[in-house]
Amino acid sequence: MIELQSNLIKKAFWNVYFINGTAYAGKSTAVKLLAQKYDGLICGENYTERLFHLIDREHQPHLSYFETMSGWQEFLSRTPSEYAAWFDGCCREGAQLELIELLYLSRMGKKIFVDTNIPLDLLREISDYRHVAIMLSSPSLSVERFFDRDDPEKQFLLEQIGQSENPTATMANFKACIAEINSPERYREFAESGFFTLVRQETATVEETLAVLEKHFGLMPSAETK
Repeated sequence: MIELQSNLIKKAFWNVYFINGTAYAGKSTAVKLLAQKYDGLICGENYTERLFHLIDREHQPHLSYFETMSGWQEFLSRTPSEYAAWFDGCCREGAQLELIELLYLSRMGKKIFVDTNIPLDLLREISDYRHVAIMLSSPSLSVERFFDRDDPEKQFLLEQIGQSENPTATMANFKACIAEINSPERYREFAESGFFTLVRQETATVEETLAVLEKHFGLMPSAETK
């Protein structure tokens, strides 16, 4: 395997800001608004899809799952442990695509804001405390509000669930899968990662959340230095 030393990647990513964490924590909104405010580049959810032509079933079996599955009912009917193993595999395989894309984008000189699922151990190698933020919502909220957004992917899944033989059972199983990847154990892993952590507060405004992230990333002077 070709090895690229982490110090080189960290220097190349001087203008890259990563946001990781649990579902329904506000990651996609934060990335979008930060990029708009600082004339930066948005790397939102699934931003590496244009590189999917590079993958193959041998080297990226999890990312290739959609080519090998029998259909969407199979996707929705996997056990929570099977779903979690697939999700984790996609995160690791997808991280390599993210590195390729970000090494290319970083050359443009603009700030880059990334909604990422890069595993924590890899983030420690390629970035640092000031360039990573972990956004968290409670495990129960991550599940209960998962479909409370109108993005096409979630609406498509809802449609497929409705077409199953037993929509109620299929929905219950899929929610159990979402709960598995947003479990209290995973929440603690994020919270105790050593990275800056921001827990979703229903009383906090979007502007207040954005200000906290800006201060952490050093995008604006703190009150003490004004």
